[in-house]
Parts: sequence; structure tokens; C-alpha cells
Amino acid sequence: MALENIKLKNKTIKSTPFGPVAILWANFNGSPRVCSVLISRPDWSAENQLVEIYPDTSSESCNPIDALATDIKLFLEGKNIKFSLDSVCLDLCSPFQQEVLKAEYQIPWGSVSTYQLIARHLGREKGARAVGNALARNPFPFIIPCHRAIRSDGSLGGFQGGMDMKRRLLENEGMEFDKGGRVNSVHFFYK
Repeated sequence: MALENIKLKNKTIKSTPFGPVAILWANFNGSPRVCSVLISRPDWSAENQLVEIYPDTSSESCNPIDALATDIKLFLEGKNIKFSLDSVCLDLCSPFQQEVLKAEYQIPWGSVSTYQLIARHLGREKGARAVGNALARNPFPFIIPCHRAIRSDGSLGGFQGGMDMKRRLLENEGMEFDKGGRVNSVHFFYK
């Protein structure tokens, strides 16, 4: 199933500490499911992404999407919110990306793992770069907390919303950083 073949609707959250967030969703068998979450980047707001990439979406919402939008806003304000994977349309992703996203989803609030440890957990010893690439294209940031994956040396790696956002999200979860900007973590998830 391809995203361009789905009649998308959108709900935009305008007031988060990180700028607007757009939720693209569609009805599947009568239930709303998230197809993508667009986050504002330093050089491209979620609202502009929505207009440029998905100009044909209709601006609609429903109670489950409104509740999810509220939870995303609370999460970005530093609240410990555990999202449900039932709200997302994972089958829009490749089988490998689904594996990676499900592994990333298991990393709890206040913890981090590394791209390499996630790859090993998935039985792909030399797959750290592939894991990083799958997370870079995570269509469900925050719902699947890809900001909790870092490099083996403790540096941040990449993130759709930029390094400042990634660091602030980790700080919201209690992570501390050394003077070089590396995460001080005694325990990495999946180790």
C-alpha cells in the first residue's frame, strides 16, 4: 500500500514547544489510523510540508485523532506518554522498517539504545546503518520515539527535527549530556 494511493486527511497542532506538528490520517475499515506525522524542521515547518507535499489533503479530524494530537502536544511538553501502535498504519512501511520501528517502540521513556544494538537485537550484526536509515524515514515520530536511538559513542546521530530537538526531547526524559554533547547513559536498552 502506498501513501499516495490513500485519501488522506490532516489535523494540525499549532502550539507545541517545537513548532507545529501535522498528523496525516485516513479511515481504514471505519477506524482512523495515522499514516504520517510531520514535524517542523529548522528550515521547514510542518505546515509548509503539508502544503507542499500533500496539497490534496482535507482538513478534518475526529475524536481519536484529536486525542492523539493532545497526547503528542503533552509529550512534547515533557509528559511521559506511551502511544499505542494500534493508531498507526505500519503496513505503509517495508517489512524491515516495520521490524526496526517495533524495536525502537520498545525503548522506554528515559532510556536510549544505539543503532548497532538495535541491529544486533534484530539479528543483523552489521545493520547499524540500515537501522539508522529506517529510523531517519520514521513516518511516526513521537509515537515511535526514534529520538531514543543514538550512535555507539553516545553522540546523537540524526533526527528529522534536528539535533536541538533531539537533545531537548532526551533531556525531557532525564538524559544528561557530557561537555562534548554525548549522552551519559549507564545502561543502553538492548545491551
